[in-house]
Amino acid sequence: MFLSTLAFSLANILVKQISHIPPMEVVFFRCLFASIFCFIGLYRAGADWKGSHRGLLLARGLFGTTALYFFFTTLQNIPLASAMTIQYLSPIFTSVIAIVLLGEKVRPFQWVFYAMAFSGVLLIEQFDARISPFYLALGIMSAFCSGVAYNLVRRMREQEHPLTVVLHFQLVGVVAGFISLFFSWTSPNGWDWFWLFMIGVFSQLGQIFLTNALQRERAAGVAIINYSGLIYAIAFGTLFFGEKIVPLTIVGMALVVGGVLLSVLYGKRKERMLAELDVTQA
Repeated sequence: MFLSTLAFSLANILVKQISHIPPMEVVFFRCLFASIFCFIGLYRAGADWKGSHRGLLLARGLFGTTALYFFFTTLQNIPLASAMTIQYLSPIFTSVIAIVLLGEKVRPFQWVFYAMAFSGVLLIEQFDARISPFYLALGIMSAFCSGVAYNLVRRMREQEHPLTVVLHFQLVGVVAGFISLFFSWTSPNGWDWFWLFMIGVFSQLGQIFLTNALQRERAAGVAIINYSGLIYAIAFGTLFFGEKIVPLTIVGMALVVGGVLLSVLYGKRKERMLAELDVTQA
């Protein structure tokens, strides 16, 4: 997850660097380059690229591509750190959706932490004039779709090769992105081509590390390390894009990160206590 966070942070910087290119066009090139890397990796691993759970793989690809498009849109139109903070709501949706898809439980007190996180997002939108309700809504929808996609990855753990799962996400992005080119196209110039290629490279590395992490740990628990990316976002946003963070926005970010992390830690503590109780009774 540390490696995944670093790779995605670098990709996010490059997406913002080429804000003049439509988000779905960026999705197309990102997924195109990443698909090539996936096919090479699967060939070397001797794994089947088609997979055996094609319905789940398609659904994972659809939700993942939708989340990516919404996230790239917010990334190009609001401050880097704020876009990433809103995306950090995905573990909340992951936990709630996991109740239905995976049969996992959410402790009653965890809802308090979830409310805390959402209040942080509202605080960010309220005191940062650069964030409109429209882009806030897109960011929340991106987090929701990510939550669905993460649970689908968990559903296929130990049943599909990690690269097969990643590949189907990329293929859906390629098809959807290609269709979008007929409606919105901006020709990349000069360094744009290199940035698009590196977005594919960093995103592919991030996806591989993330998929491996999700297939080895509970869906909500994986996210705890992901929040180190906010440090990168604040630093890179200030350094490369001159984005100044409003003081109350920092408070909102702290509420989002604190709410989700407290929920994860609380859930793990309760699980550990129940496990110890079972051992004692045995």
